[in-house]
Amino acid sequence: MTVTIRQLHPHFFGEVSGVDIRRPLTADEVSDIEAGMDKYAVLLFPNQDITDEQQLVFARNFGERETARGGTVTKKEDYRLTSGLNDVSNLGKDGKPLPRDHRTHLFNLGNCLWHSDSSFRPIPAKFSLLSARVVNPKGGNTEFADMRAAYDALDDETKAEIGDMICEHSLMYSRGSLGFLDYSEEEKQMFKPVRQRLVRTHPVHRRKSLYLSSHAGAILGMSVPEARLLLRDLTEHATQREFVYVHKWTLHDLIMWDNRQTMHRVRRYDQSQPRDMRRATVAGTEPTVAQQAAE
Repeated sequence: MTVTIRQLHPHFFGEVSGVDIRRPLTADEVSDIEAGMDKYAVLLFPNQDITDEQQLVFARNFGERETARGGTVTKKEDYRLTSGLNDVSNLGKDGKPLPRDHRTHLFNLGNCLWHSDSSFRPIPAKFSLLSARVVNPKGGNTEFADMRAAYDALDDETKAEIGDMICEHSLMYSRGSLGFLDYSEEEKQMFKPVRQRLVRTHPVHRRKSLYLSSHAGAILGMSVPEARLLLRDLTEHATQREFVYVHKWTLHDLIMWDNRQTMHRVRRYDQSQPRDMRRATVAGTEPTVAQQAAE
């Protein structure tokens, strides 16, 4: 089949037809999808009733899988999924919604903040692929922001000011902003801040974009209050309505996005209702900046 992509937003976000993720892709299909990601940054594949293994096989067309370690406070023995996918649901190992005071649930509420997946890792993620297995009846939309268009809309003075800035990203920044401060010593080591550029250049089309995330909590050479005000201002700018696409999930939707060019967040929903979303993450290949030597 021929891959076709229909643009759904003036700046980005495309809907793909002519692809069945349940079967192996041809080299041309992989090339067309990768080119679509470069152009649209987010792609929707509707009506993809897939297994975990089919999702992982599809993701591997675009790079190596990123391991789940380091992005959660859930212990390995408590994982609900054993396939290698990231569990982005509100479900426990028993398949039921987690209690509202459960530590994993409280930690996962950070997904409601604007972020870029794995920006808290020294080598941040390339693509994320999220499959809707159970859709909650109300709320739970996912919003995406085009960070290329947001950068383009900045004035020249701001572009010059932020062009060489280096930020520090950590899960402790994002979760701390919601009042989650309960970390073990092991988690504090695992979530130690990493450095990321504030402005990234795409490796293919060379277009610049803001690299923001709720995980960003400091800027090198700047006081923390001043840095956080600047990051807040840039995030407010980048998430204006003109740069954002809101997706209302339908069962078996699969959405693939480029973490190098976008931010996203899930909106609040009824946590007493099951929501089963499973993510495959394609690893990045290089850091955005050299990391600080380990102490």
